[in-house]
Amino acid sequence: MKGKLIVFEGTDGSGKATQTKRLLQSLEARNIPCREIDFPRYGNPFAEPANLYLHGALGDKPGDVGACAASVLFAVDRFASYKQDWGGFYESGGVIVANRYTTSNAVHQASKLPEDQRWAFLDWLFDFEYRRLSLPEPDLVIYLHMPAEVSAEMIRQRSQETGAAVDIHEQDQEYLRRCQESALDIARKLRWAVIDCAVQGRPRSPQEIQQQTEALAYGLLNGY
Repeated sequence: MKGKLIVFEGTDGSGKATQTKRLLQSLEARNIPCREIDFPRYGNPFAEPANLYLHGALGDKPGDVGACAASVLFAVDRFASYKQDWGGFYESGGVIVANRYTTSNAVHQASKLPEDQRWAFLDWLFDFEYRRLSLPEPDLVIYLHMPAEVSAEMIRQRSQETGAAVDIHEQDQEYLRRCQESALDIARKLRWAVIDCAVQGRPRSPQEIQQQTEALAYGLLNGY
């Protein structure tokens, strides 16, 4: 019996990692078999092509690598992770909580294209990952919507606190704005669950957002 795949999606700085970990802790507290996956898997050789792209080895702007080409770089890591790591757990009924997934290619790469080309790209992307590579489709996608200006401040604070370098996506505010605009359209048309993570330009508390994410997740797991 296959398990469930719950994906947290959103532009950079929207709180995906925080909410992924909070949901995992909640599931574990209820003794629900669960695993976290996070992409790209920095340090794994199969993630190196995506890492090189993100850190400017293939061009110093996101648009220097086309939507399909960039998507393939991330898909390689996803396919390898499924085969190496979590596929068996998922196939045996476990719950997978993902910080980013195929949906990140949709969010980030579709924004590189004119609006009239985006849905053809998404058709190609989902066929490639879900059918050609046989990766499982998400049962629930939770899109964390953070306004672009608030995301930029969150990214800046994170970089200062951790010392982590920002990647070519995070450096390009215009690109992040386009991602957010196209992603909201995609999320609504694909019926992803959209959670607003800021009110009047101020981030909501992680606890408030967690209440909504848990309601969605347990609704899925309990069949309602």
